[in-house]
Amino acid sequence: MRLHELKNVKGAIHRKKRVGCGEGSGHGKTSGRGGKGQSARSGSSIRPGFEGGQMPLYRKLPHRGFNNFNFRVSYATLNVGDLAGLAASITEVNADVLSQNGLIRADGALLKILGGGELSRAFKITATKFSESAKAKIEKAGGQAIVA
Repeated sequence: MRLHELKNVKGAIHRKKRVGCGEGSGHGKTSGRGGKGQSARSGSSIRPGFEGGQMPLYRKLPHRGFNNFNFRVSYATLNVGDLAGLAASITEVNADVLSQNGLIRADGALLKILGGGELSRAFKITATKFSESAKAKIEKAGGQAIVA
């Protein structure tokens, strides 16, 4: 079988709905947009929850309860394989060094080192957290994983 011999499965191709092609088409006159009004106009879109200026239901109801999102702890993550791109002169690695080299953002987030990739050089890495596989790879390469 070759690419030019492939055929679509029956039912995979649909005819485009042609609106505004006369009354006999079933989509004539208002072309499936109903009568007059905002939704009948071109470019019309009403945001979800909008009730025509009336106070929306989601604003009427009380907002209560606990939300974990406000108390989350977010980490800047980096795989050990990404450290191979650092200059040969760099042996001690921390969040400041990584942000200067463009590997993480300099937003002051906590740093977690993950075990993706391979590590060929010995690094002394200071981070908030290490995955078990990352710690094993760092120590196997002759480096140190320091939890700060």
